[in-house]
Amino acid sequence: MTYYIAILEDEEGKAAGLWFPDVPGCFSTADSVEEAMLNAPGALEAHAEVLAELGQPMPIPRSLSELKADPEVAAEMAKYIVALIPFGSAQVRTAAE
Repeated sequence: MTYYIAILEDEEGKAAGLWFPDVPGCFSTADSVEEAMLNAPGALEAHAEVLAELGQPMPIPRSLSELKADPEVAAEMAKYIVALIPFGSAQVRTAAE
């Protein structure tokens, strides 16, 4: 199974949201952190399906160390929660395949 790292933003008075540094345009929002986390694998699957329809693979997920070395992502990681989200679609290929 593949895992993508997500940045989870949870600010008082706002919906919880998470996004994937390695999957531009893929995100999950909800009323609570728990809901956003539960919805995250489905967001990855839906994004992968759209990419597959366009003939594009899912991006290869970077490791936590690689993301920390990216100044833009590292700044966001310092401010928010980092989560590991499973991605296990048998029908969708990643760029590494």
